[in-house]
Amino acid sequence: MIKLEHIHRDFQVGDQTVHALDDINLEITQGEYLSVMGPSGSGKSTLLNLIGMLDHATSGSYSLADQNITEMDEQQEAQIRNKYIGFVFQAFHLIPRLSAAENIELPLVLAGIAPSVRQPKVEQALQAMNLVDRAHHKPDQLSGGQRQRVAIARATITEPSVLLADEPTGNLDQKSGEDVIDTLESLNKKGITLIIVTHDHHLGKRSARAIKMLDGRIESDQANG
Repeated sequence: MIKLEHIHRDFQVGDQTVHALDDINLEITQGEYLSVMGPSGSGKSTLLNLIGMLDHATSGSYSLADQNITEMDEQQEAQIRNKYIGFVFQAFHLIPRLSAAENIELPLVLAGIAPSVRQPKVEQALQAMNLVDRAHHKPDQLSGGQRQRVAIARATITEPSVLLADEPTGNLDQKSGEDVIDTLESLNKKGITLIIVTHDHHLGKRSARAIKMLDGRIESDQANG
């Protein structure tokens, strides 16, 4: 599903070159549940952004679903991203003036899908995330856990193959965080590839496979027992 070969991502800071990713080789198959851990500055989020095509490698090759992403232009990348990738961020990134239902619906609107098709999909997503009674609430009227469930519904409404979650419980209390992880794991059990970046060792141990990064390199890659 995902294949990274000899990926480097360099940033120029003043007269110094920072190696955010340093010779990354990684394969992830469809349906895997993978956690990416490591200290701040280890390259976790850079790796996630590169897989999500929000960032680009300085060198190396990246393929997704047997398609060479490295050789694509921005328009082609956007089409592949919209088809295959969903994002969940720590900061939710919901649009304040839109209701929960409207936030969830937005990717379908942008994709030009007819209202008659959108409506049942949104209703189904609200039910799946236990948000039916919050459908018409704005983000500032929702709890942190509810906002994150809206973000998950929005990320998965287009039925992507891969869900990328960057510190998805970082702004949540323990109970809300557990609920959100249960939700993400239920999606993985239905076949979605789940990749979570986290500082939380307890969360990292829940995944089937754990990668630990240090100084832009993969320090270890192993199955969780």
